[in-house]
Amino acid sequence: MHGLLALVGSGEYLPVMQPFETEWLLKGEARGKKRKYVQLATAAGKESTARHEFWKNLGAEQAARMGVEHVFLPVFTREDALSHKYDEQIDGAALIYLSGGDPGYLVSTLETSPVWNAIYENWKEGSSLAGCSAGAMAMHGLGVLPLMKILPHYDRYFRFVPDKAAKLVGRTPEGGRLIGIDEKTALVSEDLENWVVQGEAKVHLLDGPALSFTYEQSS
Repeated sequence: MHGLLALVGSGEYLPVMQPFETEWLLKGEARGKKRKYVQLATAAGKESTARHEFWKNLGAEQAARMGVEHVFLPVFTREDALSHKYDEQIDGAALIYLSGGDPGYLVSTLETSPVWNAIYENWKEGSSLAGCSAGAMAMHGLGVLPLMKILPHYDRYFRFVPDKAAKLVGRTPEGGRLIGIDEKTALVSEDLENWVVQGEAKVHLLDGPALSFTYEQSS
């Protein structure tokens, strides 16, 4: 059994995504996890301390609206990721969230590290795992979705770009799929086969075999 996976085009920790983030956390709680919201802004590791605080405060405000425990893990470097001091804070969380920034830096910082191992093992045991923008893109490089690549912010950056050009940017993995996800929109699955679109806009299958997904009406 693994937990829910959410791939978000943009909008992490904002009020517009609160109903969905609450649902993802409750899914993890239903699988026996604690009512805890763990946030990592690792993808912004090369940014300023002020930006790190921005992400921390944004996540804390969302957790407060949701009425759940908030844990911000200051994992900004490879050295941080190689430390075991964060494992216990990840363990048992109902929702683990990787936010935006630099996807390549996120993958190189977390891959094969104790921090990533703790995240992955908790997801395999039922925690919900969400990634927004860079966090969604990194699911390919981190091995969660080896046959799926994500283009976030699709309606902002690729709306007027032909699918052929988007394919060149995304470089579909052999035998895999290239997916564009609009802003303030999430592609969510509990089995990695059937997918639900949540949020304000759309998801776009740009390349690869057909994908089974349905749209959930926004409240």
